[in-house]
Amino acid sequence: MVKLNPNWELKNCCNHEQVVFLVTVAVCTVVILALWRTILLRPFKLVTVFLHEASHAIACKLTCGHVEGIQVHADEGGTTQTRGGIYWLILPAGYLGSSFWGMVLILASTNLLTARIAAGCFVAALLIVLCVAKNWTLRGLCIGFVLFLGVVWILQETTKIRILRYIILFIGVMNSLFSVYDIYDDLISRRVHSSDAEKFAEVCPCPCNGVGWGVIWGLISLVFLCGAMYIGLVILS
Repeated sequence: MVKLNPNWELKNCCNHEQVVFLVTVAVCTVVILALWRTILLRPFKLVTVFLHEASHAIACKLTCGHVEGIQVHADEGGTTQTRGGIYWLILPAGYLGSSFWGMVLILASTNLLTARIAAGCFVAALLIVLCVAKNWTLRGLCIGFVLFLGVVWILQETTKIRILRYIILFIGVMNSLFSVYDIYDDLISRRVHSSDAEKFAEVCPCPCNGVGWGVIWGLISLVFLCGAMYIGLVILS
């Protein structure tokens, strides 16, 4: 029987794999920030919007609601039409869900097997959402990323171009950073009155406005990102 003894204290940090992990995350962050307003990141930003809307849909289904459709728009906006379910659980699921999936993808990138599983699950999710997509931006995004991940997978298995783990890590870091930025942009700096946080403030009995919930959700998203870094180092120790 194999006994697992996680190195929670990160003793003797950092080994080669941990250094590679940290450097890769840092490089991904720099590349993302450098290309933030360029068209090159647009597909990855739309993937984050997709995960945001998919998280609303998952929360709706888990609370016995019905998902009538999902849309992702070229301007990096999106909507999820739901009926029923627990509204005050569905609302925060978008921002917090996309942060959570960013953490999951970052952790999945620490191992080739888990990276393969993450890629397979991601492709399955894209194909499922393709069936309920209500506009061609989302349909094109789903088809494009299925093909993209398929090509990356084939290269991983048949050539010496082994980049699947790095692609999963990049998507995870992109998702984590964009979700934090999205929370700041929509809920704190501009205060979009139709935002999830403003709607949540209306239905939640707590004495907290939309900006307050935006700050809380932003802090939780940062915890997800920092937690992903820490747990990733533990896994690689």
